[in-house]
Amino acid sequence: MTEKTPAPRRKAAAAPKAPVKAAPKTVAKAPSGTPDFSVVVPVFDEGGAAPALAREIAGAFKGANFEMVFVNDASRDNTLALLTALKAELPMLRVLSHRKNSGQSRSIRTGILAARAPIVVTLDGDGQNDPADAPRLAQALKAAPEELAMIGGERVKRQDSAAKKIASRFGNGVRSWLLKDGAADTGCGLKAFRREAFLRLPYFDHIHRYLPALMLREGYQIAFQPVNHRHRETGVSKYTNFGRLKASASDLLGVMWLQSRARNPGGVDEV
Repeated sequence: MTEKTPAPRRKAAAAPKAPVKAAPKTVAKAPSGTPDFSVVVPVFDEGGAAPALAREIAGAFKGANFEMVFVNDASRDNTLALLTALKAELPMLRVLSHRKNSGQSRSIRTGILAARAPIVVTLDGDGQNDPADAPRLAQALKAAPEELAMIGGERVKRQDSAAKKIASRFGNGVRSWLLKDGAADTGCGLKAFRREAFLRLPYFDHIHRYLPALMLREGYQIAFQPVNHRHRETGVSKYTNFGRLKASASDLLGVMWLQSRARNPGGVDEV
């Protein structure tokens, strides 16, 4: 009887290798629930500065529950398009856009009305305010008593032209003397304040330069902290020394009138 030759054994097929996945692109987390802080930034023709500023703010507030509200004041350049595209990378970024150019104060107010946090932090859109200082002001205000409604930044080592610094020093001196608000630098865009307190103030154009005096008029307390100031890297200033002087003359008279007409009840008790 002839023996059968055994069939050769087949080698077990190698398990297929799992496909190599590319490392996911880092995307910041969107705020959960009601944010603790709303960072409001007015921008007008700041396409060169706005995206980098938004990324800096996101880095500075990393780990905090916050949102960013950029308000495009009918820019004529690519500011709106760049910010809109950036929302995919920064989910906490919200972009609002005015249909008509309305100025910095209106842009700030638009952002504050839309803000969802009880504490608002404002920065100028040109990148000269350092976002690294913003969390310090925000956290200090959050830990402070309710009577303290605002912590304003005071710029040290200002990176502006000599003419601009001289004009600012003169304007701040006159304003402080007339309004007695104790503020040495109301032109600094970096401020942290309670949203509810801001919404109690009478609104007018250029109100952002008179927040200390108006907060005091409403019966709140205010404080100040030193902050960094940087060179403008792109774009041009939207103000001139003459333009500021022209607007401030009527604004000062208006705020002085508001102060003279204020009557503070010293608090309210429900019985």
